[in-house]
Amino acid sequence: MAKFTKTLIAAGLMAAAATPAFAADYSGDIHKNDYKWFQFNIMHGENNKLPFSNNADNNYFEMEFGGRSGIFDLYGYIDVLDVFNEGKDNFHNKDNFFMKFAPRMSIDGLTGKDLSFGPVKEVYVASVTNIADQGLFETYIGLGSDVEVPFMGKMGLNLMSRYVRENYGASNEGKWDGYMLTTNWFKPVYNFSNGSFIAYQGYLDYMFGADELEKTDASRTSESLQWFNGLYWHSDRFALGYGLKVYNNMAFFKDGAQNFTGATNNTSGVGHYFAATYKF
Repeated sequence: MAKFTKTLIAAGLMAAAATPAFAADYSGDIHKNDYKWFQFNIMHGENNKLPFSNNADNNYFEMEFGGRSGIFDLYGYIDVLDVFNEGKDNFHNKDNFFMKFAPRMSIDGLTGKDLSFGPVKEVYVASVTNIADQGLFETYIGLGSDVEVPFMGKMGLNLMSRYVRENYGASNEGKWDGYMLTTNWFKPVYNFSNGSFIAYQGYLDYMFGADELEKTDASRTSESLQWFNGLYWHSDRFALGYGLKVYNNMAFFKDGAQNFTGATNNTSGVGHYFAATYKF
């Protein structure tokens, strides 16, 4: 999204049904557990905490997708910002899109060995790439896992190192700088008689250790937090939802400091998201 402006704004909303939690099985046909999903979201955000503007209300269109194919697991989305061409929108005549691409490769499947232990059901090489059209290109890579958690079921848990290709001209471009611990969940909490249901879904991204950035720019910080909590109604074809997002120093911009654009960072606090979804 400009999610540096969901890494900066849109919340990555996990709308596929959670898969059963069990040790990975790659015996026989490795594609026997394949699945895929694809949907369009119209999103409205209010009071978002973004570094480049204090006017943080926006509307955008999101194409979101995910699935599994053999040893590969994928989640991603593309956000088209200021979709209604509104002059009051935070991204009017600024960023046009944000993309997140997050593939994982199963180490269990690659090695043919069951690496599960305790609550950990599968182990991955995990990655995330974030790209915005006006100066952001960063990649995280490290280890990932699927973890069985009481009540919540299967949750993703990944720890990755950050490589900064582009960062609005910051001093850490072309360097490894920082880490990210991330988790996500999708938990149906109430079922209706017609088959639709309410789900608690969301993610938490804790980014830390960006020391190169912090020591060279007083408007930046070495750690950042985004925590999205959504309640969504789902049917086979549609979804409607609300999400509350907690920010702390969004995207490594220090709350209250003046950044290179001359704007004062408003990067900590709470934002709100409303979504309408059509599922393919």
